[in-house]
Amino acid sequence: VDPEAWLADTISRIADHPARRVAELLPWNYRPV
Repeated sequence: VDPEAWLADTISRIADHPARRVAELLPWNYRPV
């Protein structure tokens, strides 16, 4: 995982992401959209 791409994508998605699915945003579960 490219750390810069992961961080940028996570920051842009976190506001609209459900709290119960936060594990999907962790680096080892990250899937680019």
